[in-house]
Amino acid sequence: MSDENPKTTPSSNMEKDPNDWVSGDEPMTGAQASYLKTLSEQAHDPDAFAEDLTKAEASRRIDALKAKLKL
Repeated sequence: MSDENPKTTPSSNMEKDPNDWVSGDEPMTGAQASYLKTLSEQAHDPDAFAEDLTKAEASRRIDALKAKLKL
């Protein structure tokens, strides 16, 4: 058993690859849809948004658009 306190030791879950997510095949969340729609409009890339994306697909597209917009 580890002596590290999970409340004070940063977790690496935020860095997990979307392909490794247990819930990655579930539909994207409302928050993801909203953010992706906003980013796709800012990037003038309407094709980046689609209503039927999974959580993992939405995350990858959000990351790509953020990189494109240098956010």
